[in-house]
Amino acid sequence: VSLSNKVMLDKLDVKGNPVIVRVDFNVAMKNNQITTNQRIKAAVPSIKFCLDNGAKSVVLRSHLGGPDGVPMPDKYSLEPVAVELKSLLGKDVLFLKDCVGPEVEKACANPATGSVMLLENLRFHVEEEGKGKDSSGNKVKADPAKIEPGDVYVNDAFGTAHRARRSMVGVNLPQKKELNFFTKALESPERPYVAILGRAEVADKIQLISNMLDKANEMIIGSGVAFTFLKVLSNMEIGTSLFDEEGAKIVKDLMSKAEKNSVKITSSVDFVAADKLDENAKTGQATVASGIPAGWMCLDCGPESTVTRAKQIVLPGEPKPSWTSLELLEGKVLLGVDAFSNI
Repeated sequence: VSLSNKVMLDKLDVKGNPVIVRVDFNVAMKNNQITTNQRIKAAVPSIKFCLDNGAKSVVLRSHLGGPDGVPMPDKYSLEPVAVELKSLLGKDVLFLKDCVGPEVEKACANPATGSVMLLENLRFHVEEEGKGKDSSGNKVKADPAKIEPGDVYVNDAFGTAHRARRSMVGVNLPQKKELNFFTKALESPERPYVAILGRAEVADKIQLISNMLDKANEMIIGSGVAFTFLKVLSNMEIGTSLFDEEGAKIVKDLMSKAEKNSVKITSSVDFVAADKLDENAKTGQATVASGIPAGWMCLDCGPESTVTRAKQIVLPGEPKPSWTSLELLEGKVLLGVDAFSNI
């Protein structure tokens, strides 16, 4: 799917319209307290844009955690998010204790001009996951009320755009920031273009690596993936570091494609190793030549492994990426983006 021809929020006339915004408020919680509000902050510009441009109201909808269709307000309620959002916006946020039903319909039917509402966790309803079944085992269709309390739909939840969720598909408008980045990275990247691959297994990244070998000038293999490559290609001693037996079988095929496409494959040249994964562990430095001592493991790259020569870097591995970015880089169609309106 082409990303560059999708309608963006700043090109839409929202004046006088109730706007539904699918946000990603899947924040970390501890004892019902938000531990980081980064995702809430990220949604503020889109909300303010709608309000500043005369939207009748803004109805926010999100998931939180994995209740799998079972209402669990003591653990997965979005009510604490409403309190935090009120502080960030500097205005009242009406929290509704469900995402469908009479209360929601009434609140959304004639909202106060400029009002902001946050509905309860979408995943309290099993239809959101596409897993709902009735007593006869037949698939339960989602209630249309889940996407009808507004005239305009904005997807500000890029991290869930790869999913065919009821609240995602069949409506339009992606958030601009993420799509602009990936449009540039995939359709018109600056060069030299360096992709950095991390995390643990090689086997589950075959499509990702193969697709990026058609686009990048260089691929740097890091994190746990590196040791599978280094063991196969350099016979490096890796101690107890991560090694993917299945992935090892296709390393040479991937290297052959890289050579065919003139893509340089490199890895870290030095490493930080430890005798255990613990804050009190013994640590030390290691290189490819020296290897990782028996009983030790690599925990990170070392100070000599610094990238300074690239004009554009795509890092789809550690720290933990969203599945959306991974599937985009694999060349897959995102169901939650393909449904958006075209320019």
